Amino acid sequence: MSVTRPNILKDSTTLKKYCDGVNRLKNEFTGPATQDLGIDGPAQPVSTYDLFVVWHVNAMMTPTPAHGNPEGRNAAHRGPVFAPWHRFMLRQLELNLQRVLGDQNFGLPYWDWAADGEGSPQDQLNSPLWTPDGIGGSGAPITTGPFVFDPGDDASFRVRIDTDSNGNFEQVNRGLERTLGQDIDTLPRKADTATALQLTPYDGPPWTVSSSGFRNQLEGWTGSDGPGMHNRVHVWIGGDMGPASSPNDPVFFLNHCNVDRIWEAWMQQNGRTYVPDQNAPASLQGHRIDDQLYSLISPPVTPADVLDVTAQYVYDSLNV
Repeated sequence: MSVTRPNILKDSTTLKKYCDGVNRLKNEFTGPATQDLGIDGPAQPVSTYDLFVVWHVNAMMTPTPAHGNPEGRNAAHRGPVFAPWHRFMLRQLELNLQRVLGDQNFGLPYWDWAADGEGSPQDQLNSPLWTPDGIGGSGAPITTGPFVFDPGDDASFRVRIDTDSNGNFEQVNRGLERTLGQDIDTLPRKADTATALQLTPYDGPPWTVSSSGFRNQLEGWTGSDGPGMHNRVHVWIGGDMGPASSPNDPVFFLNHCNVDRIWEAWMQQNGRTYVPDQNAPASLQGHRIDDQLYSLISPPVTPADVLDVTAQYVYDSLNV
């Protein structure tokens, strides 16, 4: 059954369900403990939601290939696998949210950050997304919205695992942090997405942050001054969206759902194509079309497996 993924700012019911589902996953402890995942410190159970944090960190810290990788590609970023790996991760979160919500029709919402980016810097900060009725605003920790930390309430939203500046795991017990608009003052604009949609092929040599295809523009290593598109959103939000443990902030998935929507729009225009193919050299291992995507909580999947997901979900609009 195919579900529809809506714009979170146009669907208050889905917004509330998303926040409820995230908090449920944050308080579901059916998986491994920290010592099972190689995280130093006292042994603690790891929630289902926090497994997504660990998964993302491990992918970022896994060079591809494992040896001789001067370009900095990893199992989820800085190369062709960026879009399919995150699509894979989003779908696993969506399935878990459907499960804990008891709603098989739930579609993971996206945040159309380019629409917000059309406003002034102050308008961007005043988006309904950052209100108490949205997902809360700035702060260290944030003090509004559904993800506020209460030291006296074990069920409140808390950051338990993050990473230091070197990408190493740390065990913490604190609230979620954001610094909206402080490190860079504007979000991407619709002109950025329009430019990206005109770029072909999907990716190309040198298959890195220096590539000239669609993927690199979408990821944000090329394009506007400073970080662009996906990268720019991470920097604009700041706080917990900065380090490798960025899925600690639930806005991570709203950002990447929009990234996935833009990729889907590109494929609608240019075909469900992906490069490199399996004949590419071993130096691109982990990024070729039939290479296994790095996984922590699901069966093996390849980029080829996620090129057409219309039987699983569609977007309410591909007008990006």
